[in-house]
Amino acid sequence: MSITSEHPAKTSQSSNDLLPLIRQVGEGLRMRPELLRKLHLDSSFDKDLGLDSLSRMEMLARVEEHFGVALSEEVYARIETPRDLWREIQNANPHQQLKPELFDSLLNKQNESDAIAYDAQTLVDVLEWHVKTHPERTHITLYSDQDDGQKITFQDLKSAADTMAAGLQKYGLKPRQVVAIMLPTGRDYFISFFAILIAGGIPVPLYPPARRAQIEDHLQRHQRILDNCQAVMLITVDEDKPVAEVLTSQLKHLQRVVTPKQLTATEGSLLRPKLSGQDIAFLQYTSGSTGTPKGVVLTHHNLLSNVHAMGERIGAKPSDVYVSWLPLYHDMGLIGAWFGSLYFSMHLVVMSPLSFLARPSRWLKALHRYRGTLTGAPNFAFELCLQRIKGNMLNELDLSSVRCMFNGAEPIGPATMLRFNQMFKPCGLVETAMQPVYGLAECSVGLTFPNITRPPLIDQINRSTFMNTGLAVPVTDLNDSLQIPGCGVPLTGHEMRVVDASGRELPERRQGRLEFRGPSATSGYFRNPEQSRKLFHGDWLDSGDLAYVADGELYITGRIKDVIIHAGRNIYPHELEHAAGELDGIRNGCVAVFGSQDRISGTERLIVLAESKIQDSEAREQLISQINGIAIALIGSPADEVVLAAPHTVLKTSSGKIRRASCREVYEQGLIGPSTSQNIKLYFARLSLSAGLPKIKRGFDRIMTRLYGVYAWSIFLLSAIIVWPLVVICPRAWSWTIMRFTFRLLTWACNTKITVQGLENLSPKQGPFIVVCNHSSYLDSMMLILAIPMECSFVAKAELSKQFIAGTLLRKIRTEFVERFDTQQSISDAKKVTAATAGGNSLLFFPEGTFTRMPGLLPFRMGAFTTAVTNARPVLPVTIRGTRSILRAHTWLPRKGAVTISIGEVIVPDPIEPGADRNEIWNAALKLHDAAREQILKHNGEPDLANELGKI
Repeated sequence: MSITSEHPAKTSQSSNDLLPLIRQVGEGLRMRPELLRKLHLDSSFDKDLGLDSLSRMEMLARVEEHFGVALSEEVYARIETPRDLWREIQNANPHQQLKPELFDSLLNKQNESDAIAYDAQTLVDVLEWHVKTHPERTHITLYSDQDDGQKITFQDLKSAADTMAAGLQKYGLKPRQVVAIMLPTGRDYFISFFAILIAGGIPVPLYPPARRAQIEDHLQRHQRILDNCQAVMLITVDEDKPVAEVLTSQLKHLQRVVTPKQLTATEGSLLRPKLSGQDIAFLQYTSGSTGTPKGVVLTHHNLLSNVHAMGERIGAKPSDVYVSWLPLYHDMGLIGAWFGSLYFSMHLVVMSPLSFLARPSRWLKALHRYRGTLTGAPNFAFELCLQRIKGNMLNELDLSSVRCMFNGAEPIGPATMLRFNQMFKPCGLVETAMQPVYGLAECSVGLTFPNITRPPLIDQINRSTFMNTGLAVPVTDLNDSLQIPGCGVPLTGHEMRVVDASGRELPERRQGRLEFRGPSATSGYFRNPEQSRKLFHGDWLDSGDLAYVADGELYITGRIKDVIIHAGRNIYPHELEHAAGELDGIRNGCVAVFGSQDRISGTERLIVLAESKIQDSEAREQLISQINGIAIALIGSPADEVVLAAPHTVLKTSSGKIRRASCREVYEQGLIGPSTSQNIKLYFARLSLSAGLPKIKRGFDRIMTRLYGVYAWSIFLLSAIIVWPLVVICPRAWSWTIMRFTFRLLTWACNTKITVQGLENLSPKQGPFIVVCNHSSYLDSMMLILAIPMECSFVAKAELSKQFIAGTLLRKIRTEFVERFDTQQSISDAKKVTAATAGGNSLLFFPEGTFTRMPGLLPFRMGAFTTAVTNARPVLPVTIRGTRSILRAHTWLPRKGAVTISIGEVIVPDPIEPGADRNEIWNAALKLHDAAREQILKHNGEPDLANELGKI
């Protein structure tokens, strides 16, 4: 890479040291390793690295010292990228001696550990980058019991996909047309998917038939999907092609049914259409064949954002080996396993789902054999291993290489996780390997992941309280308790919230509807505006799941929608209900299909409840057999249980719709039998009485919550009208006394309990202090003034000084304003803050710089800590907990709550000798930074959003 300079002779000098030097500064600031690995000449110091002004100054000081140059103050404001900085170094005094090494060598040397296509915009870019970087590297191994399996290198995949893409274009495929793939897991599937992308088309994965005998019914079930996506081609195997071709006469858009062999045998030149990150990468259909199909639109940007964020959370690297049997038509197998492996240059060892189901031990043997480090599956797969892997098989397994086993895609059973860990611990499986995760197709695949360095987090709550009020109250007694696994916190760049029926965000530990947003989120359903409208609530997407949040962790508690997750597959009940209702002997319209969770295994059982007047036992057995036959034809497997019940057992709404949730409740209570009708009437009479009061109470609580918010604002505004002029007019010495009295009155009037801990740590003899505090809400400053028994000068953003009401008040209490965006001004402000400290004032910093609606401690800026070191001032860490729940960012109505303020132990900076160099000052500041952050994290109960990767 060439660099233009006024001093050409210097272009060959030690620019090779520049990026490593910047990385050193970043490592000292505990920046995410992935950001530092991505660092290149055109990285933005602000947008890409998030360097604040003091961090940037430290970096430039290191540069000056290392290269022996003196940079003018104008440089601090002028440079935006490492390229800009290198130009300034090149333009420094010509006689400066720089070490000779080519800058290009740093950029072009690609270490195997950094073999990740960070700058790719599309999936095709990712593949092409790997082919250019390491074409012969094995990307995929198709698992085989007999031998080492078929290997597919990046070059193999690209070459074969190019050939097939030319064949697709020869058959008439045009850019942005849809091609459906109905192929089993194998080489042809991987090649076909990329061939469609390279040719400019949009792939639609369809699950293949489990048996050839089912092909006709199977294709009929897919007809609605093929019609909705307007597929122009269907790629399938030779055996299924004759039957599939019938669809071309039934669907006006479907032009051809082709096989991989036909496409690769066709000669033709390839025209490469230009792709962008906003182009559709594929359509993920979530609703099978029932009703109107919902094809989730996922762009290349959505997918790469998701796999990047998931990999970042788990510390994915090219040396990882991902072992998967998950179907490639399912988002967890396609995106999580394959695209994740592709993006991070991991070795993917893959087997077919049928191979796993036939012998679950194959999955674990593959992990043993290939030293697999990553894998994932729905809960039922772990349960299947517990049932089918016995005795000597355990002695043959070594699972010590596995660092992550993701459990997701269906309800997660805490008992399953516990028993799996216990059973395979002798095989070397570490306790932290099993990790519950949460995601959905509408967010590409992943939304929340836990900290993988800890064992699974299980929340034990009071069952009765939760069922009646939706409040998740922690308990230690196992009796009448529910155990719910924590699924982690949102991936970087993503957000979640839990809302009530009216769309208002709920506080922690309150069950509600889960909503999310982020770069991985779909733009809607393909050619389905009605369902797309239902999906979005403003810029938030409805997950269709019920959940609560505690300490920033997501806990999934159920589903709003009727979908049943059975053996890792989404099943929608309508079609099976209709088909079973057509049978002779079954009352039409009186069939309910629902899922019932097995409390022991955690898996969801598929139950068919059908009304019938037939009493003959042999005839009833035939009916059950017929219903199971229909289930196999429609969804590929029989029901776990078919219950034939007396008339009027299946519950309906007044408009005649099946009440599936109520039917499930009756079934789980064991009320279906000879006296079903009477049992149900008595049960629901009791249920109505017991549920009526909580329902009324929840409605009353919602009204009171709103009234409380209005009341709190009213008394706040009233007190502000009185107190603001008093603070402004009265002598400065009275200001804090007036404000403390007012805030104490406000918290009493709002019934807000304030608990202050650690006052014994506050010794006036040690002051003045540099006070550092986490930032969660607009209420934080008020709480600190109320709780800390000393006066402080706040350090606040300069924008506040321009506001008449806030600015006037803050100036009166000696607030120091600092500029966040103007680099030149921020240097001047930093000097002003240092001068204020030298004057004997205690300064109060919010080192996060801002606050967000989501729980979590953001990265700290360094200003407070360098100020403490240069002025030899002790640091006093203070933690506020509870204000975020009372008044969250982007909300205006406060809620009732309690606040705890923890005053930590005073941290004294290491003494710095006069004339100490910048490195000594910076290292001492970093030591303070780490110690203060550790104390705040200990008390605030929220995840560390800055240091997750540093722990991996």
